[in-house]
Amino acid sequence: MTSPGGERSKDVSDIEEDSPKPLEPEAVVSGLRALRDRIAEVTPFGAAERKVLRDGARMSDPILQASINVIGAFEQVSRAVTMPADALRRLYEEANRWTAVEDELWTMFQGVAGANLVRRRQIALIAAQAYKIGAELARDPANAELLPQIEEIKRLRKLARRKKTAGASPSEPETPES
Repeated sequence: MTSPGGERSKDVSDIEEDSPKPLEPEAVVSGLRALRDRIAEVTPFGAAERKVLRDGARMSDPILQASINVIGAFEQVSRAVTMPADALRRLYEEANRWTAVEDELWTMFQGVAGANLVRRRQIALIAAQAYKIGAELARDPANAELLPQIEEIKRLRKLARRKKTAGASPSEPETPES
């Protein structure tokens, strides 16, 4: 992208051109924060506030368009709501364009979260394999140095089961874990 002066400016699309290799998580976080700083209105809300705003924003498109038409048709209505119809149409169009941003960010979030779940599952499988192999090897006196680590893993697993059981509601049946 070129600036009015003709020099090349950096924007989000340059990430792909300049760096065909995958980005490190820290670089993604840095880029997202920089992007957030460039967006005029980024306001995080709590769940209750979002619900109030969402409930207050529920109106079908035909009703919205008809209401904007009322503002455009009657000057008294435009003065009463303190916004001309054209300005409200621009705000409506802007909200629709930002919905595309929401969708892309949500899709990206779901993809990143899914990839991280796959990583964590892979880590858990390998760790379980390491424990089982280590436990088998520790049965041989020649591998006695493994015993303290295997015993520590057993202790931690038992502790984790106890915490899950204590956190479960009394009406739930307890399921044994191995």
